[in-house]
Amino acid sequence: MKTALAHAFQPRKTPIQKRSTVTVEAIAEATIQVLLAVGSDRLTTTRVAERAGVSVGTLYQYYPNKQSLLHAVLEAHLTRVAEAVEGACRAYRGAAVKELMAAVVPAYVDAKLERADVSTALYAAGSDVDGAAIVRRISKSGNRALTAALAEAAGAQPGDMEFVALMIYSAMAGATRAVLEAGAPARMVARLREELLVLCQAYAAKSVRSS
Repeated sequence: MKTALAHAFQPRKTPIQKRSTVTVEAIAEATIQVLLAVGSDRLTTTRVAERAGVSVGTLYQYYPNKQSLLHAVLEAHLTRVAEAVEGACRAYRGAAVKELMAAVVPAYVDAKLERADVSTALYAAGSDVDGAAIVRRISKSGNRALTAALAEAAGAQPGDMEFVALMIYSAMAGATRAVLEAGAPARMVARLREELLVLCQAYAAKSVRSS
């Protein structure tokens, strides 16, 4: 049942030509704009098509329904976050744990806060498209990268780095979501950056040494 539901949310086709890619990008941005303007309950394919400047027929070539639009923008958002974590892990592979965390934590937070309003709106819209399943699927790549980087960190002992990475990723996700849903005021964002880093550095250092 879940597989069939997820399949129903998938885009109808993937753009190949440059013109098609531009159209899909315009539809994605329009989806975000409509979501921010009226919320997921009032988001419709007609409203998105009008905002994107395309016909509803053109939109339906790529997205069969409202849920597929939300699925696509949520997936793209989470992919950018995971890629930010992967990039930090690649850049600091073999570094000390403290340095690794000093790269990974800001990379994650910056990716989520780049468009804080979008991140917050997508939390609310996620329930319409089984967002938890999308999070689990896409977060795996970030978790794998972090697991490998922790295992290769300077002074790391053999152990269950997959679990350590899961705890760190979960801490980043939970703390950042809490701040975003609180409105992301500047003072809270500043404390998030500082205190989340302290938390992750301390936990990672302890776990990597004692694993």
